Amino acid sequence: MQIYNTLTRRKETFEPLEPGRIRMYVCGMTVYDYCHLGHARVMVAFDVITRYLRARGYDVTYVRNITDIDDKILRRAEENGESIASLTERMIAAMHEDEGRLMVLRPDQEPRATGHIVEIVDMIGSLIDKGYAYAADNGDVYYRVRKFADYGKLNNRDPDEMRAGARVEVDEHKEDPLDFVLWKAAKPGEASWSSPWGEGRPGWHIECSAMSTCCLGETFDIHGGGPDLTFPHHENEIAQSEAATGKLYVNTWMHAGAVRVNQEKMSKSLGNFFTIRDVLEAHDPEVVRYLLVASHYRSPINYAPDSLGEARKSLERFYTALEGVVPQEGAVDVRFDQRFVAAMDDDFNTPEALAALFDLARELNRAKKEAPEQAPALAFELKRLGGVLGLFTQDPSTFLKGGGEALPISEAEIEARIAERAAAKKTKDFATADRIRDELAELGIVLKDSREGTTWVFETPATQDD
Repeated sequence: MQIYNTLTRRKETFEPLEPGRIRMYVCGMTVYDYCHLGHARVMVAFDVITRYLRARGYDVTYVRNITDIDDKILRRAEENGESIASLTERMIAAMHEDEGRLMVLRPDQEPRATGHIVEIVDMIGSLIDKGYAYAADNGDVYYRVRKFADYGKLNNRDPDEMRAGARVEVDEHKEDPLDFVLWKAAKPGEASWSSPWGEGRPGWHIECSAMSTCCLGETFDIHGGGPDLTFPHHENEIAQSEAATGKLYVNTWMHAGAVRVNQEKMSKSLGNFFTIRDVLEAHDPEVVRYLLVASHYRSPINYAPDSLGEARKSLERFYTALEGVVPQEGAVDVRFDQRFVAAMDDDFNTPEALAALFDLARELNRAKKEAPEQAPALAFELKRLGGVLGLFTQDPSTFLKGGGEALPISEAEIEARIAERAAAKKTKDFATADRIRDELAELGIVLKDSREGTTWVFETPATQDD
């Protein structure tokens, strides 16, 4: 298995620290607002990675943290006139609801920063004892960046270049402008915890160092996160953790690609910012998941109505192949499985894995017509491999009739129009029959005639052919 390591900037043969066991930590959400599409990208990417590693037989311990104390959380709670606990609990519940709808499995452990204050304080104390951190006269504690010889290795940056080219916050309490905060002294009325340096709260970076070490040990296999976290967050995690323990922090660093909206960076200032629940109000969750899975996890994704339309059309091809077949385990051509595994072993190449599944779906369609006895085993294999990607979990007929997307008219009305059309055809009133078919087509209801009668599927305007 080859995995691209952000630290070395190349694909490497993956070998876990312990044979058969993988320990993975992924930076989770700061819970002050609803999760957006960028969060969905990370959620789904590492969900697929976890599912595949387990399908390959590894015992995976997947940890994804929750940042539940942070400047943004303090500000939002004050703006809302609610307690920090009320805000964070509400947002955590919403996050779990969003990921559940996207078929994202819950991590094995979901540590919260406020639950690890003791470990955070202990790690900061160790860094001070070793000369890597210092308590300032304002009650803050800072990390000495220049003390850590390897600072910048994840991002291939030199501290002196960072100092010259970066916008560094001027703080008279710091020894060096590059130093970053480990412990923040509390302002009057703020949430705080006791420490040897006074009442305060942890800085963001130290939270993940302490939680990951506590849950997975001083060195673990994989650390993942979003594309915007390599600097400074992950760079600072490395500096803190390796200085505190004297050991390599992480073997393999993985980062998901960014989400763009109509080829632009997603941001509130551009007015193109979408929460997960915004998107799921209008689209079947599996369609959204497919869009996220269909691109390689390291590649940027462009979110646009057309791209979701294409995602739905692709899923329709799979569900059309599965429709009318009861999956049953049996003998199938092993080349489909081999192609799927080879693709996923190559840095989790989901586009190539899906290409193998499209060929399997074509073989299933052929079998349905020419060798029906082979179809159940092929359908079983398609659902089995698709399940590794978290796909093909719905009833085919339900999905093809609209699934989670709102129909423009009720199913009863559609069936009534189909019956009306059938009656018109019986009396050879083909003009009326064609008019009914065209009127339904304008609504996205596509009729399919066969010897057994007329069935229908719902296609959103974006999925229909020009």
